[in-house]
Amino acid sequence: MAKKDSIKKSVTHTTSNKIGHPINELISAVTTTYKDYINSLTPRLKLIDIFLTFLVLLGILQFAYVLLVGNFPFNAFLGGFISCVGQFVLTVSLRLQYNYENNSNNTRENIDQEIKEKNIEDVNETKVDIETAEASDMKPFKFVTPERAFGDFIFASLILHFVVFHFIN
Repeated sequence: MAKKDSIKKSVTHTTSNKIGHPINELISAVTTTYKDYINSLTPRLKLIDIFLTFLVLLGILQFAYVLLVGNFPFNAFLGGFISCVGQFVLTVSLRLQYNYENNSNNTRENIDQEIKEKNIEDVNETKVDIETAEASDMKPFKFVTPERAFGDFIFASLILHFVVFHFIN
């Protein structure tokens, strides 16, 4: 009888190990990702991420309110929700442009120097041969300074909120 009990214990013990192992790996992966996130990002990118989280929570809160209470002034709900989604998209664009890995040149002097070296007349008309280009030349926001990215963000945000304001009536 004691032998049967020891067999049952060993069977349940191996079953719990099979279930617990992926959970421990998941927890370890999340912990490693979070530590890498905290250590590798600049405070500016962390602030942008906090704002993005706020916009997501605000959109969820507005949607939950409409589901629970109703959507009597439907234009107000639609304007507020579109404002959250639009601002989220604009902020993600700002974050992509601020990220140093997407922008090889972060100073205006480096951009001007590279334009002079390559004799580029108009940056927008520059064509890149994908097969011969180096990895550093393949940056998506190579000629966008952080100041210009923030200016574009502010301008687009003003237009978005102007349209939403007039939509609400």
